[in-house]
Amino acid sequence: QVQLVESGGGSVQAGGSLRLSCAATGYVYTWRHMGWFRQAPGKEREGVAVIDSVGLSLYADSVRGRFTISKDSAKNTLYLQMNSLKPEDSAQYYCAAGKTQMTAFQAFGVLTSERDNYCGQGTQVTVSS
Repeated sequence: QVQLVESGGGSVQAGGSLRLSCAATGYVYTWRHMGWFRQAPGKEREGVAVIDSVGLSLYADSVRGRFTISKDSAKNTLYLQMNSLKPEDSAQYYCAAGKTQMTAFQAFGVLTSERDNYCGQGTQVTVSS
């Protein structure tokens, strides 16, 4: 059974940094993509970043240059380093792991879909101005 557990969320002031982690158990498909999406109250889910099996990463325009996605395959852990945080980054952040093999481009388009990804329970990020 696949389980994704996010951690590292919290409350920070604008301009601050946080590092999210996603520990995956029961998921051995290192050749599939993993990523992060977020959802703020009253808003739709938004793909944030994805990384594929060869390390190619893609980012939403809103976070490019501020966020960095990475993974440690040996530890089966995904990370999201978030710098220069803004109040509009406040949201519940979810980890996603692909159910089938896709390129990073394909994966980013379905990152928020529970049909195509295993998803965690999320971790809250709150950025105050």
